[in-house]
Amino acid sequence: MKRSAGTGALCVLAASVLWGTTGTAATFAPGVGPLAIGAVAMGLGGLLQALLAAPQIARHAHGLRAGRGTVLLGAASVAVYPLAFYSSMRLAGVAVGTVVSIGTAPLASALIERVVDGRRLTRRWTLAATLGLLGTALLCVAEAAHAADGTGRASVAATLLGVGLGLVAATTYALYSWAAHRLITREIPSRAAMGAVFGLGGLLLLPVLAVTGAPLVGSWSNAAVGIYMALVPMFAGYVLFGWGLAHVPASTATTLSLLEPAVAAVLAVLVVGERLPGVGWAGIALVIACLAVLTTPAPAARRRQRRRPGGPGPGEGGGGDPAYGDLVRPRATPQNR
Repeated sequence: MKRSAGTGALCVLAASVLWGTTGTAATFAPGVGPLAIGAVAMGLGGLLQALLAAPQIARHAHGLRAGRGTVLLGAASVAVYPLAFYSSMRLAGVAVGTVVSIGTAPLASALIERVVDGRRLTRRWTLAATLGLLGTALLCVAEAAHAADGTGRASVAATLLGVGLGLVAATTYALYSWAAHRLITREIPSRAAMGAVFGLGGLLLLPVLAVTGAPLVGSWSNAAVGIYMALVPMFAGYVLFGWGLAHVPASTATTLSLLEPAVAAVLAVLVVGERLPGVGWAGIALVIACLAVLTTPAPAARRRQRRRPGGPGPGEGGGGDPAYGDLVRPRATPQNR
């Protein structure tokens, strides 16, 4: 029996919680640069995924070869994403870098699905994305105000470059999410799809790690941070994300991942000792409202599902669970208009 879209959403949310720990973890290795952090996290994490999925990758090698363009696009995006993401946070600040990278990814995913797959976004997705983006923006304002009080503002040039890299990170995040989802919908199991995409991406990151990774072995604390980043948020997090992509569209998954900056903000308060003003807590409340809109089953859709028990299951007929109100609709055709 296939998992429902609700279970898929929970997997994405669990992954987002793990990803939200990366900023706090990085504070324990201040001497490690953003390229090294990104390369060790995504590079080793991706190779571990490929190692775990090796039997499934071998079994579905023919299907992966048939979709090699999608695999290569996803792998290249996996390699670029962490370098752009962590560099964006270093240049523009954690708040701005995270908001641009994570906050604009749902819009990039929606655009990709609209142009390539012809999917139409529903009012429900639009409401959820609006709440999530507004909440993330409020978090950005709160954290930027805190940073200005403590360390001063970054230069205009550095901030603009950081924002540009954040947009690159958002686009590549959306691209590898779309690529993995596309492979999964072509009857390739999530473990094989994620292992192939992230394994190749990890290989592409190894030269970057070789050039920039010396500080990671400079102390036990730096090494521990690198191991944690590779094993927990990247390896375990993306295994969960792959399971989620098997049951929800990429645009929904990237919207659910807006939980990540909220988790990062809470951890900064509880672990690092930062203070979050009221506007920041309001932002977290809006992000939670966004997640509630996306994950609460639609009553009318549940009633339709009960009346038609033989209807399409999760992942069939449009990529969504009928009980969740078809968050993303397929393009109309002469057969389904």
